[in-house]
Amino acid sequence: MDQEKAILALAALAQPTRLQAFNLLVQHEPEGLPAGDVAKLLAVPQNTMSSHLSVLARAGLIRAERRSRLIVYRSDIAVLRDLTLYLIKDCCGGRAELCEPLVAELTPCCCPPQKVSL
Repeated sequence: MDQEKAILALAALAQPTRLQAFNLLVQHEPEGLPAGDVAKLLAVPQNTMSSHLSVLARAGLIRAERRSRLIVYRSDIAVLRDLTLYLIKDCCGGRAELCEPLVAELTPCCCPPQKVSL
């Protein structure tokens, strides 16, 4: 990810309703949510939510898919990954032990559960 795309994504997330909407869509991957459901769950008028979703889409953080009469929004996990990597790429100055707490925090949410064999 280049600096310009990172700034656009961070600017889109720098508003409470958009950040909440993005988090909600990440939680509902891979199914996504219809725009009306996002508005209801966040208690935001549909026309206002539409504007917020448009900002997130222009930043590349989410995408819309038409399903019959509904427009379903999904987060773009690849863009989230790229943004996260952009932010932490050189965070430790080559000292991996400084990043261990960050890696430990991310590992439980990102790894599939281990199968237990008996």
